[in-house]
Parts: sequence; C-alpha cells; structure tokens
Amino acid sequence: MSWGSELWDQFDNLEKHTQWGIEFVEKYTKFVKERSEIETNYAKQIRNLSKKYQPKKNSREEEESKYTFCRAFLTTLNELNDYAGQHEVIAENLTSQIITELSRYLQEIKTERKSHFHDGRKAQQHIESSWKQLESCKRRFERDCKEADRAQQYFEKMDADINVTKADVEKARQQAQMRHQMAADSKSDYSSYLQKFNQEQNEHYYTVIPNIFQKLQDMEEKRIERIGVCMKTFADVDRQVLPIVGKCLDGMTKAAESIEPKTDSKQVVESYKSGFEPPGDVEFEDYGQAMKRTASDTSLSNSREGKEKPAGKSKGKLWPFIKNKNKGSGPEDFSHLPPEQRRKKLQGKIDELSKDIQKEMDQRDALTKMKDVYVKNPQMGDPASVDPRLSEIGQNIEKLQFEMQKFEGWLAEVEERMPSKSDTHRRSGLYETQNNTTVSNSCAQDRESPDGSYTEEQNSEIQVKANTNPNPTSTTPEFDDEFDDEETLPTIGTCKALYPFEGHNEGTISVTEGELLYVIEEDKGDGWTRVRRNEDEEGYVPTSYVEVFLETNAKGAMTYI
Repeated sequence: MSWGSELWDQFDNLEKHTQWGIEFVEKYTKFVKERSEIETNYAKQIRNLSKKYQPKKNSREEEESKYTFCRAFLTTLNELNDYAGQHEVIAENLTSQIITELSRYLQEIKTERKSHFHDGRKAQQHIESSWKQLESCKRRFERDCKEADRAQQYFEKMDADINVTKADVEKARQQAQMRHQMAADSKSDYSSYLQKFNQEQNEHYYTVIPNIFQKLQDMEEKRIERIGVCMKTFADVDRQVLPIVGKCLDGMTKAAESIEPKTDSKQVVESYKSGFEPPGDVEFEDYGQAMKRTASDTSLSNSREGKEKPAGKSKGKLWPFIKNKNKGSGPEDFSHLPPEQRRKKLQGKIDELSKDIQKEMDQRDALTKMKDVYVKNPQMGDPASVDPRLSEIGQNIEKLQFEMQKFEGWLAEVEERMPSKSDTHRRSGLYETQNNTTVSNSCAQDRESPDGSYTEEQNSEIQVKANTNPNPTSTTPEFDDEFDDEETLPTIGTCKALYPFEGHNEGTISVTEGELLYVIEEDKGDGWTRVRRNEDEEGYVPTSYVEVFLETNAKGAMTYI
C-alpha cells in the first residue's frame, strides 16, 4: 500500500508517526550504549577479580606451583582474564557497529524528514492560496450578477414610467448594459480560474502529495530495516565471541581435569620428608635390680645426650612433634633443614648454578665469535674492545664453578648420611619410599639436636674440601645434570627450523633447515628455546633460528620468530 493514495489527508498524523520512529531509534541507541557500558564494567570487574587472586611474587608462589590444584587454579584465573577480554570485545563491537552507525543515521534521517515535510507544507500552502483566490473570484461574480439584476430592474421601471424623461431612461439602459457586461466578465474570470484551480488541486492530491508521502514511506521503511539490521548485529556480536569463550571454558575444564590428588599427596611427601628414621622400641629398664641404667641403641636417647640433659627432659626428644623454631632463610648450606629437604635445596641450587654457568658460557661463545669476525674484518670493529667483557665473563664462570663445587661437596656429604638410593632417583628429584633400606639410629642421633631440630656438624670439613680446588676447568657433568635432574617436560608446542644449527656446545642440539621439533620450554629472555626431537634427544637452539607455534592456549596462540 502507498501512503500517497491511502493517507492523502493524514499529513499531521504522518508527521507525528515519523517523529515517533526517530525517537524509537534514539531509544534503541541508548539501550545498546547502556549494554556496552555493562559489558565494559563486567569485564573490568572480572579482570580485577582475576588479578586479585593471582599468586603473589614470593617464595610461597614457588611452593604452591608444585601442586596440581594450585596450577589448575592459576590456569583458571588466566582463562578468566581472557574471558573478560571477550566481553571487552563485545562492548567495542557494539559501539563501533551499532552505536556509531545509528548516531550518524539519526542525523541523516532527521534532515531528510525535515526536507520532506517542508515540501509538503509548501504544497499545502499553495493549494490553500489557490482556493482563496477561487473564492474571491466566485464572490465577485456573485456580486456583479446581483448588481446587473438590480440595474435591469431599475431600467425596466424607468422605461415603464411615463413621467420619466427619455434621457433618464437611456441613462438607466446604459447602466444596465454596463452591469451585465461586468457580470459577464466576472463569470469568465471565475470560470477560467475554477478550471485552473481544479487542475492544481488534481495535481496536488494525485501527484505532489503522493510523491512526498512516498518519500516519507521509503524513509520509514529504511529506518525499520536499519533497526532490524542493528538487532541482528546485536545478537551476532555475542555469537562471534562464543567460540573463544568456549575455548576459555574448555581451558578451565581441562585445568580442573588435570588435578591429580595422588600427585599432590606425593608432593607433600616430597616437600616435608625429613629423611630421619622412626625411633625404635624403648627397652624395658628394670629398676628393681641394682644395675646401671643403660639406653638401647633403638631408644630416642643416647649416652651423650643423657650426660647433657637431665632425665626429666627426655620427652622433648620426640622430634616428630617438636615445632622447628628456626625461622628465616638459614645458613648457606641449608644445614638447618632435615636431610631430605636439605638435599633438595642443595640440588636445586646446583641446577640454578648450572644454568647460570651455561648462560655465561653462551655469552662467552658469542663474544668469541664476534671477536673472530672483528679480526677477519677490522672495519667492523676493534677486536680488543671485546677483551674486557670476555675477561669479566671468565671471572664470573670461575666464581660460579667454585660455588657449584662447594654445593656439590655439601650434597655429597648429605647423600652419604641418607638411605641409599639409585642415582636415577636422585637425578629425577622424585622420592620413593625404600622399605628395604635402613639407616642406623646413631646416624640420626648424631644429626639430631637435643631439642629435636636438625644440626650439621661437618660444614667446616666440606668447606675445606671445596677450597682445595677453587678453579675447576670443566662444567660438562653439571650441565648434563641440569637435564637429568628435571622431570620430562611436557610438550607446549612445535617449531620449524629456519636455518641449520650445528649445536657444538654442551646442552645444545643440532637441527637442519626445515626440521620439525617439539617445544618443551619457551625462551626465558636469554635467546634460547628448549626443544625435543624424540624421547632421548633434546636441548637448546637459538630462538632466532626457529619459528615457534605455541599450543597451550589455542585462542590466543602467538607465533614467535
């Protein structure tokens, strides 16, 4: 249906209706804007929540990261942060795809509507002016006709009166003729103008107004269509982020499924096992016989402690139930810790030193290559400028090797006093209970202070041993231990070799151009990425030599070159 033919006389109502349509667009725009603000505030609150529960940067964080449920919670927080990011995307898309577009469209439709109704009012005023002129011609024609009738009657009356002179009769006749002529002219004007008005009126109601109303109808239909498109976009904006939101939720689910209670229970043992043997049975001491009281080898007390402490204090020897009052970081050799925990701390320190040594050696190799280039191409630089840095790195390596030898000596001393275990178990860092291995009570007693805490008696001896060889020449065994001491790392992605790499240094692995490898450790900022070829071959390659594809988070995976 056409507004021009069906609503030709509803100009005012159409004006109200189109104004209401514009107000509806403004209302819908305000609705979308408020929804966008809600999404922004929600994303902000989710990010703050995730940030609030992120682990703090302290020693406790390292302890918590050992447990699967803590790692799962950290993964959940990271996924929640990505989830908040998708709500920010929703807010941005609502603003750019709906709010901005509708604001611009509102200005256009207001201008268009104003133009159409201005044309309509102009046409309406023209037809009203023509009608007034027609009415004026009609009234003049009516007045002239009445004047002609009165003049005719007056002439006839004068002509019938015998007392009126002939001159007066002639005058009345001429007056009557003049009035009839004026009436005829008025009739002609009225007739012609009536015809003109009818033509204009026909054009007004069948051409001008229908065209204007048709434009208004088209404008209104476009407005309605635009609202429909915006409502569809409103839903699509949410639908577009659903796949990534789904991946976030899948990541949370996967993190929850990765929790392993048995592994966490084993980690508790790994973290708190002291390495002491449980006390043996307390032998019966017969006070009824006149004999010297002796302490058994399996008792919690011994002769030396008996001399140092009165008998009434012996129950303080129940060391499993005595709280360790030694707070703080403790001595450098970790002698304040139980044997098992001390061994782990020492092994971790050795691994850390091994990595530091390898970094220094890598820097030394790089500077040596640079010096060789300068020697061959003096225009590129002065070879002597590299010597101070090489000397500094050499001193750093010597210091680190000396430190590592010192900790290795302490570690060897601890392992001599602990229950025998295979080297494989020591290197992997996993503790398994050895039911068939015992340690003498005298050993545990020698390492136990009277109040139940752990003491170290041979630190000075180990220090002397460590000082006998302050300048070690090789770090190959320590670097190998770096790999052997760690658990098999999971695959976190893949990589493709961009260039061939020989891998002559210890801890590196040779690759060929185009070879595909598994990534097990990202670049820590030192320029090296740890990769694996198979179960037996793994090592470091320069990060700039490979193209890495991480797959820990498919929705936000980035490629590093």
